[in-house]
Amino acid sequence: MNDILTHVADGVLTLTINRVEKKNSFTPAMYAAMADGLEQAKNDPAICVTVIQGDITVFSAGNDIGDFLQRKPSTQESPVFLFLRAIASHPKPVIAAVCGPAVGIGTTLLFHCDLVYAGDNAAFSMPFVNLGLCPEAASSLLVPQMMGYHRAAEALLLGEPFMAEAAMEVGLVNRILPPTEVNAMVQAQARKLAAKPLGALIETKRLMKKGQMAQVLAQVSEEGESFARLLHEPAAKEAFTAFLEKRKPDFSRVS
Repeated sequence: MNDILTHVADGVLTLTINRVEKKNSFTPAMYAAMADGLEQAKNDPAICVTVIQGDITVFSAGNDIGDFLQRKPSTQESPVFLFLRAIASHPKPVIAAVCGPAVGIGTTLLFHCDLVYAGDNAAFSMPFVNLGLCPEAASSLLVPQMMGYHRAAEALLLGEPFMAEAAMEVGLVNRILPPTEVNAMVQAQARKLAAKPLGALIETKRLMKKGQMAQVLAQVSEEGESFARLLHEPAAKEAFTAFLEKRKPDFSRVS
């Protein structure tokens, strides 16, 4: 069974995260498939809009920790960074349907989507510091811009989760619906966009993004370098070991 399902209809490419038994946690192969899907959408004139969706019970738990530790991203050409650059620079509209937990990259990828619709069961979190790491996907830039510094500090320094209502209040989410209605709403919105002139959509998105596109891509790169370095430091090792041993990490032993 494919962990990323792709479907094209009526000018819309739908990428479905399909690893529910593992809470839709990402592997390198899944990042590569997502990047390939976005590249396909970019180059195919018949595709106007991309939809990213998960299950009605979970969007994504972030990285698959066990797999992640076996194959740590070590260069800017690692699949995760290929995906991040692809979604950050994608020229056509991207819409996300988010239900249930959206952890780590499950939240940060949303800052690069143009529209986000959430189930009332959605829960967002960016617990990078809790794992001895730093933000990725340019979230250290985009989260303060969207939320304001102090709310961003709660989300990124404390790693505190926030629910769909709070996400809509700060502008991350466009609308909240019952989980069973989210995917249908997103498909309807995608088809509305696909019926519009593609050139006008692309140019409008380019103009909205151009003021900070270079800064976003530079932030993705700098965060990636810091992330890779922190992965090899004692705090991250303790955090991941504690996670796998199902215990609370003790950072006093690495301070």
